[in-house]
Amino acid sequence: MGQGSGLWGRWRGGAVAAGAAVPGLASAAGFNGADLSVAWGIPFAGILLSIALMPLFLPHFWHHHFGKVAAGWALAFLLPFAAVFGVGAAAGSLMHALVAEYIPFVILLTALFTVSGGIYIRGNLHGTPALNTAILAIGAVLASFMGTTGASMLLIRPLIRANDARKSCAHVVVFFIFIVSNAGGSLTPLGDPPLFLGFLKGVDFFWTVRHIFTETLFLVGALLVIFYLIDSARFKAEGPISRPDPTPDTGSIGFDGKINFALLAAVVGLVLMSGFWKSDVGFAIAGAHVGLPGLVRDIGLIVVAVLSFVLTPKLVHQANQFDWGPMQEVAKLFAGIFLTIIPVIAMLQAGESGPFGGIVRAVTRQDGTPDPAMYFWATGFLSSFLDNAPTYLVFFNTAGGDPATLMTTMGTTLAAISAGAVFMGANTYIGNAPNMMVKAIAESRGVRMPSFFGYMAWSCSILVPLFIVMTFIWFR
Repeated sequence: MGQGSGLWGRWRGGAVAAGAAVPGLASAAGFNGADLSVAWGIPFAGILLSIALMPLFLPHFWHHHFGKVAAGWALAFLLPFAAVFGVGAAAGSLMHALVAEYIPFVILLTALFTVSGGIYIRGNLHGTPALNTAILAIGAVLASFMGTTGASMLLIRPLIRANDARKSCAHVVVFFIFIVSNAGGSLTPLGDPPLFLGFLKGVDFFWTVRHIFTETLFLVGALLVIFYLIDSARFKAEGPISRPDPTPDTGSIGFDGKINFALLAAVVGLVLMSGFWKSDVGFAIAGAHVGLPGLVRDIGLIVVAVLSFVLTPKLVHQANQFDWGPMQEVAKLFAGIFLTIIPVIAMLQAGESGPFGGIVRAVTRQDGTPDPAMYFWATGFLSSFLDNAPTYLVFFNTAGGDPATLMTTMGTTLAAISAGAVFMGANTYIGNAPNMMVKAIAESRGVRMPSFFGYMAWSCSILVPLFIVMTFIWFR
């Protein structure tokens, strides 16, 4: 599902790139993805449908019990799994998912959430179409250098505040997810986890900016133009009188909580350190291996989050309407997702011998050469609902796994895999972790966001046609 922010997947990257992600987990736990049936994906499908349908049809129940629903689907996977493969296999899968993936994921998101919540852009920006478009463009640039989650958490609050006098600004947040939380992170390995995994596998650091810059410029540029036209039409339709602006006018624009800019740089530095620092030192925690670089990173991120919360003036948190509700929602829902996705990723990693072998075979032409268009859509479709980091690796290895070849004679195929993994995370709310966080923050600020399928109506009507055009231009 592209759950990684532009940063979190990097600490998973070393293990995944070494081939020790799900396949290693599967063999250690005593099961093989090729031996599983598609039925093991039912709990994962169940939690996705719950996220999609319950807020729509059972809003009161969902608001109070979404954590219990997520836990229920996790148990719907773990208990049968323990009965079939043994308690040891279930416990091993559980602890690997928690210690090696989920806990680092939550630590990073918490650090970014806390640090970004401590930065207040002072001044009353008025959400005109021109201003909104400018903020989205700035976010697109920042996303490739500070990660999609970092850029999203930094800019979503001032964007919502700038539009708090408008009758409706849900479309502004939807395009923010399209551009800042996804497409903008496509130019460097700093932007999105799949690209960092490719870097660890041997892809040149600047390869993506050289080979998918035009595609990124087309997608982001087209989205900015479409957004400006839609926002202008809605801005005019609202007329000169809207509801009173709850943000008082001020005479200057500035930043409060500036210490958090340094702490944000520390977050980026800690994550990069864990990706570049090679060490054989590791620890066994609850049966899961944790390397020294990852442990140092996580401890450092916790320290950064605590420092941010302590050093940020309370008035800044009050001005940002900072609360832990959005973070709690994401943490609870993704706990269920991280567990129920285990068999789905294992089946994908099994390649042609697994239940999803048809998908793997579909990316190869009859003459045995790769089909870039199919790589783009297969990688993108799965990245819309699954973790885009292992999905990237599945198709990276399916295409041969040799970075020297993929960067040269098969450059179009690698570009298709990279673009599909990053761009199509915007297709659903669960396609990337920042999507869900932005949605939760917007709703906590009173924005009536589209439902799961309502959001997909936006993505299918705007993103998918652009992806089709990109296919014919770049991935034939």
